[in-house]
Amino acid sequence: MTEQPRGRHLVSADRGFATGGGLLARAAARIVGGGFNRILDRIDAALAEGGIEATLPDGSRRLLGGRAPGPVPAVRLHSWRSLVRLMSSGSVGWYKAWELGEWSSPDPVPLFDLFMRNGESLGDTARAKGLFRLVNRLGHRFRENDRKRARRNIEAHYDLGNDFYRAWLDEGMTYSSAVFAEPIAADEPLEAAQERKIRLLLDRLDLRPGQRLLDIGCGWGGLAEIAARDHGVRVTGLTLSESQKAHADERMARAGLSDRVKIQLLDYRDAQGSYDAIASVEMAEAVGREYWPAYLGSIARLLKPGGRAALQLISIRESLFEAYAANADFIQTYIFPGGMLVSEERLRAIAEEAGLEWSGRKGYGPHYAETLKRWRARYDLAVAEGRLPAGFDEPFHRLWRYYLMYCEGGFRGGGIDVAQVTLVKG
Repeated sequence: MTEQPRGRHLVSADRGFATGGGLLARAAARIVGGGFNRILDRIDAALAEGGIEATLPDGSRRLLGGRAPGPVPAVRLHSWRSLVRLMSSGSVGWYKAWELGEWSSPDPVPLFDLFMRNGESLGDTARAKGLFRLVNRLGHRFRENDRKRARRNIEAHYDLGNDFYRAWLDEGMTYSSAVFAEPIAADEPLEAAQERKIRLLLDRLDLRPGQRLLDIGCGWGGLAEIAARDHGVRVTGLTLSESQKAHADERMARAGLSDRVKIQLLDYRDAQGSYDAIASVEMAEAVGREYWPAYLGSIARLLKPGGRAALQLISIRESLFEAYAANADFIQTYIFPGGMLVSEERLRAIAEEAGLEWSGRKGYGPHYAETLKRWRARYDLAVAEGRLPAGFDEPFHRLWRYYLMYCEGGFRGGGIDVAQVTLVKG
């Protein structure tokens, strides 16, 4: 029996989702006349910033937008089906069209930037509609992060293998936004920027030797190691990924910190104890909207009175949140099942209801764009040099590169932000 390529569960994750294909796409693609030109007219009128240099299936060219400064990506539509997928299934269909070669671009990042910065004016033009939206919302709902499915969702992404992530992440195995010195410079090592991010978070906690720190969503243990080694605290790290736990345990043993750092394979909702401080990096957007109260309630329950929590979270612009939340997008379908970018306004209200004072918010959106750019370059180099572990095939590489480009464009367009915030228990 032939072994299934690694990561194939992500490549084929759209089973049960509507990608704008089938009989509808084939029928609509035959209408090459006014119907598609009207779609292009809608996109043209909605582009308040930047534009698109479009090459149409018949070889003709058309500039969409271009009336105000902004990115102007070049996009070639090889088939009208790509527009059908975009209009019916939004970003899920647009990725499927790219995967099938129905559209291409020499650099998709400025296109994703353009879509994001024009998110309000585009409205539902590039979002799933009707039955397609319903099917995709149901598909996403079946992946909600209850206790059973949360572990499965985490395994789908993080248990691709430590050998996979080691090939292209920094030496500290940090899989979240770095914070670079400003102005951001290409010559600053990613490792230095990742360590700066961790230290900025830990500085928010006012740690003292002997205190207890809980790291919710501890990843491969980078923050836990620095906290225990440099601040003298005892750390409990929580993860649902067996691969991450194995790596973190080995890491602490090598650093001589096994007596001060304990990594638990445990859901945050099941954590017990009382902690002086809590750190949680890019976890809020992983739990899903339904579980924001449980997540922040757990932080409030586990913190001692007067204790501090430092969060790093990814949010979407408030004016886009409701439309975004009504759909399942490309990321939720293929990359992070069960997740949802946060509304900071809503998350803050939930935190305050739980008795947590929200303060010191600082955004680092351009830093995440740079981090994603670095990750993609490192990933491409790992592929070119044959350093990725065996089993990952070309369809997976295309999906992973698209994911990194899609996210980079979102941060460059300003509709998505990453921020650090301090929560204090009264």
